[in-house]
Amino acid sequence: MASLKELKGRINSVKSTQKITKAKQMVAAAKLRKAQAAAEAARPYASRLAEVMGSLATKVAGQDNGPLLMRGTGSDKRHLLVVVNTDKGLCGGLNSNLVKEAKVQARALEAAGKTVTFYLVGKKGRAPIRRDYPNGIAAGYDTSLVRTPGFDEASAIAHELIAMFEAGKFDVAHLIAPVFKNALTQLPVTTQLIPVPAPAVKSEGGSVVEYEPSEEEILEELLPRYVTTQVFGALLEREASEQGAS
Repeated sequence: MASLKELKGRINSVKSTQKITKAKQMVAAAKLRKAQAAAEAARPYASRLAEVMGSLATKVAGQDNGPLLMRGTGSDKRHLLVVVNTDKGLCGGLNSNLVKEAKVQARALEAAGKTVTFYLVGKKGRAPIRRDYPNGIAAGYDTSLVRTPGFDEASAIAHELIAMFEAGKFDVAHLIAPVFKNALTQLPVTTQLIPVPAPAVKSEGGSVVEYEPSEEEILEELLPRYVTTQVFGALLEREASEQGAS
């Protein structure tokens, strides 16, 4: 039978462990709140930017010399799937669901006679995708080198994707990333990234909007920024989803 001294030691050890656990829970909750706030704060900007682009796009629609990022290559044969996974494990089903979504999209495209390659962001999705598509990894970006990937990393990813598109490496790019709903729900969502889809815009009530400089010049500036904003939003959603799923 344990002595009174040993029992006191065990009790103190349990209390110490409880304090450490509580401190870790508080830190995790703070990280989740911060990541969630950042993801939610970015959504209105991305939405408003899409509306502005939609208004501009209606004015240049049908032009053969319009921006390449909007009019596309004229083909949809080659598809690039940009998959945004996390760098850390222990995220429940977050990464496996993203990989599953990527494979579902890839199989559907291949069944339609398209060719599929991957651009991988984050470490955790690389192995399972490479296992099924050993020759299908076109490129990727390592976000594990920074503690919290931000706008600089999003800009670098977007710049590389646009350069690949302009070099004729693919016709259509799709962004596959998590969308944070709450601590229990993070949904993998697929959206077209390149060519930039012209969003539907609400009627402006017959008002006439004049742009200075021209619509074409503004689009040349806004289209790359739109791609960057979408990637940045995906990184923020990933961070919030990772904290919620951990």
